[in-house]
Amino acid sequence: MRNRLCHSLMMAGAMIIFCPLLCFAADDAAEPALYATVWSVIPPLVAIVLALITKEVYSSLFIGIVIGGFLYSGGHPVAALNHILQDGIIGSLADSYNVGILFFLVALGTVVALMNRTGGSAAFGEWAATHIKTPVGAQFATIILGIMIFVDDYFNCLTVGSVMSPLMERHGISKTKFAYLIDATAAPICIIAPISSWAAAVTGFVEGTNGFTLFIKAIPFNFYAILTIVMMFAIVGMKFDYGKMKAYTDRIRENVQQGSAPADDDAKASRGLVIDLIFPVIVLIVSCVVAMVYTGGFFSGTSIIEAFSGADASVALAMGSIVSLIIIIIYYLLRRVIGFTAAMDCIPEGFKAMVAPILILTLAWTLKAMTDSLGIAEFVAGITSAFAESLMSLLPAIIFLIGCVLAFASGTSWGTFGILIPIVVAVFQGTDPQMMIISISACMAGAVCGDHCSPISDTTIMASAGSGCNHVDHVATQLPYALTAAGVSFVTYIIAGFTKSALVSLPCGIGLLLLVLFFIRRRVQA
Repeated sequence: MRNRLCHSLMMAGAMIIFCPLLCFAADDAAEPALYATVWSVIPPLVAIVLALITKEVYSSLFIGIVIGGFLYSGGHPVAALNHILQDGIIGSLADSYNVGILFFLVALGTVVALMNRTGGSAAFGEWAATHIKTPVGAQFATIILGIMIFVDDYFNCLTVGSVMSPLMERHGISKTKFAYLIDATAAPICIIAPISSWAAAVTGFVEGTNGFTLFIKAIPFNFYAILTIVMMFAIVGMKFDYGKMKAYTDRIRENVQQGSAPADDDAKASRGLVIDLIFPVIVLIVSCVVAMVYTGGFFSGTSIIEAFSGADASVALAMGSIVSLIIIIIYYLLRRVIGFTAAMDCIPEGFKAMVAPILILTLAWTLKAMTDSLGIAEFVAGITSAFAESLMSLLPAIIFLIGCVLAFASGTSWGTFGILIPIVVAVFQGTDPQMMIISISACMAGAVCGDHCSPISDTTIMASAGSGCNHVDHVATQLPYALTAAGVSFVTYIIAGFTKSALVSLPCGIGLLLLVLFFIRRRVQA
C-alpha cells in the first residue's frame, strides 16, 4: 500500500513538474494558454484516481488543486500559489452560498449531538426494534424516509442519516450500504420532485420557454433517477449485494452471527423518549421548508411553485437550521432532559463531528474553482455542440454520457445543468420540442449519475457524513451500483431517442434493469 502511495505521489509530482513545459501563459494573460482544452479535466481526474488508489481523499484533492493551479499559472509557482489561495480556498470560503451550507452542517451536527445527549436517538432505536424487526424492513424504511424528504439533497442526506442511524446499527446494516441508500434517495428524488431546490435550479437554466412546465414533462424521461430508485427497492427486496459492497455486508453478517454486533444503547437509563427525536426532525423540516418559500418570495405574494423556483437553498437552510436549533434547545430545556450547560456543550461537539465533511467540501469547492478557471465548461460545451448537428436520434444518450463525465470530473450537478441545458435548448427550441424534453432529461440524469460516482461531489460527501461512513469506502462500494443503473439508462436513452415516448422507453428500461439485477444475483450466489 505504501509503495502504491509513493508511486502515485511521484506520478502526480511529475505532472506538476512537466505541465509548465506544455504551457506558456504570460503573467498578465486574461486566460491561461490551456483554457478550454482537454487539460482542464486533468486536475479532477488526478484527484479522483489518487483517491481511489490511495483511499485517502484529503491529499488527493490537494494534489489535484495544486496541478490545477500550475496549469492555470503556466508553471509560475508564485502565481499558482496565489491562484490556489485567493481564487480557490479563500474564494470558496468567502462565497456566501458555501458559507450557508457550512453553517447548516454545523447546526445539523449540533442537533444530532443534542438528540444523542438527551437519549432521543436511543429511545428511537428501542421503538424501532419493536416495530421494524428485520434488516430488510430497516432498509425499506430508510428508502421511504429518503423519498419523503425531497426538498433538498443536503437536507435529505443529513436528516435521514441522523434519524435512521440507530435503526441501521441495531439491524447490523453496514455503513457503506447505509450511505448508498442515503445517497441514492437524495439527488435522484430531488431531481424528479417538482417542489425542490433542484427543480428551481433546472428551471433557472432554461431560457426562452416555461422552465417549470418543461421540468414536469422531463420527469418520465429522467431514467437514471427513476431506475436508481427502482434498483434500491429491487436489491433490498432480493436480499443481495455485489461488488465491494458484498464484502462489507458479509463482514457485518459474520460479526452478527458471532455475537459481535454493535451494542444497543442503554435507552432505559436515559430520560429520552421517541418524541425527543421526532420533534426536532419535524421542526427542522418545517423550518427549512418555510425558509425556502420565504427566500423565494412566498410571503410577498408569489405562488408556492414560484417561491420554490426562486428559493435560495443556502440562505434557507441556514435560516431554517438556526431557527430550529433555538426551538429544539428550548424544547429540551423545558423537557428537563438536558441542562443549559450540557446543551451548549453540544455546539462544539456538533462542529467537531462535521470537521471532516467541511474539510472535504472546502477542498472539493477549491478544486472546482481550479477547473472552472481552466475552462472545463467551455471545453465540454464545444464537444456537445459538435455532436448536436449529427446523430440526432442518439443525441440523448450522448448527452447523458457527457453529463456523466462532466459531473464526475467537476463534482457538481448544478454546474452540469448550467453548461448543457442551454445548449440543448438552443439546438432543439422551435424545431423538435419532444427531443428537447428528452435531451434536457438526459442532461439532468447524466449530471446526477456523475455526481453519484464522483468522490469530490458535495452530495456524496454529505451521504458519507450522514451515515458515518468512510468517504472513499462509500465511493468505492457505490460505484458498481451507480454504473449498473447508468449502463441501463444509456440503453434506455437510445430507445427514447428513436421512439420519443416514455411509455415505451421507461418500461423497457425497468425491465432491462430487473433482468440485469437478476443475472447479477445468480452470479453472486452461484
